Amino acid sequence: MSSSIALHTHLHWAARALQVVAEGRATHQALGTVPAAHRPAVQALLFHALRHWGSSQAWVAHLSQGRVKPRVKQLLCVALALLERPEDGVRYDAHTVVNQTVQACKQDPKTQAAAGLINACLRRYGRDQAAMRAQVLSDGLAQHNHQAWWLARIQAQYPEHWSALVAADLRSAPMVVRVNRRHHDALSYQVLLTQAGLTSTPVGAEGLVLDKAVPVERLPGFGQGWVSVQDASAQMAAHWVWDSPHLQAWTGSERPKILDACAAPGGKTAHLLELGDAQVTALDVDAQRLQRVRDNLQRLRLDARLCAADAAQSGDWQTEGPFDAILLDAPCSASGIARRHPDVLWLRRASDMDALVHTQATLLDRLWPQLKPGGRLVYATCSVFHEEGEAQATAFAQRTPDAKRSPASGHWLPQRLNDAQAAALGHNVAMAYDGFFYAVFDKI
Repeated sequence: MSSSIALHTHLHWAARALQVVAEGRATHQALGTVPAAHRPAVQALLFHALRHWGSSQAWVAHLSQGRVKPRVKQLLCVALALLERPEDGVRYDAHTVVNQTVQACKQDPKTQAAAGLINACLRRYGRDQAAMRAQVLSDGLAQHNHQAWWLARIQAQYPEHWSALVAADLRSAPMVVRVNRRHHDALSYQVLLTQAGLTSTPVGAEGLVLDKAVPVERLPGFGQGWVSVQDASAQMAAHWVWDSPHLQAWTGSERPKILDACAAPGGKTAHLLELGDAQVTALDVDAQRLQRVRDNLQRLRLDARLCAADAAQSGDWQTEGPFDAILLDAPCSASGIARRHPDVLWLRRASDMDALVHTQATLLDRLWPQLKPGGRLVYATCSVFHEEGEAQATAFAQRTPDAKRSPASGHWLPQRLNDAQAAALGHNVAMAYDGFFYAVFDKI
């Protein structure tokens, strides 16, 4: 992040972005209004504030006694998140945070009248926070920075790991890259990273987790398609597809047909093509998001048929089938990737779950008939909730007689919390994994 000279500007924009999230919009929308030059620093502040929004809102309510307007409240939340828990890798002394927050308040006509109140609140926090802590952080929301329904689900489904899961959501995720096998293997690309002054650790077949995140422009050969950014858990998807006995024994004169049923933003589509020669159809209901698939494929010099359509509905995309393999990375709660998208912690509602589970089941049932006998369907969600993972897969297998469930990883928890050997992997490798679920079905 820039020096404290610019911190007040970043605090100002972070508070405005936090207010956009408070109004129910996602972080990409909130950051879209931030000047490009400030966006990386503002995003870091915003994400940090979101990870600690429960506790910071409790502090604001106590310190201000409810006397602040929304924009002032969010500015205080950003500052208090920095004071409570310094942002990863960035530590400001308390005096700097107070001073720069007051400056940020003064630079906005909508908040400048509250400069004195902000100064008083932050100084009181610095003076009396130890004595006030037990009273302020008295409920689950303030203590754990998770909504009550989310926390209750995690506690019920993971009684042994819930606290570690919650803690994982509140840490920033490392940068993980996927090396394009058509150009390099992971170890040879690691040499290029080292030569560029970037240290990394191998993870999975094509992955490298960087010790420090950098702009993609600093990755050797990024513009030429040598490498992509993709979490280690997501890198498993294409391998589960290509490990199909049907594809492993492929002898046809034509390339196998693979459907990526919810393709955007295109990381898994590209990985499928990097691992083997196939006719890939990338399907997504959102035409705008499909453009990101197109952009990714162009950078990587790969080709797929792109189709904007709903996989749950009949459409022209079916003329490409039947398919030899289908990858369904289904819409879900995103509960496994909250550390990368901390707005999910606050925007997701308990009432969303029934609709998501219904959508996942519908997609499974509608896609299965498009699969050839002997073909493979890989079901994935970036969720740690059982109803979107194991319960969904079990129910599908029970109602689908010609679906043979094959071994897969099941629920893959953030930082390998479900693996007794996580400690042996080393900190960097363990941190490389988001929460994911995988189930594999081969058609009898």
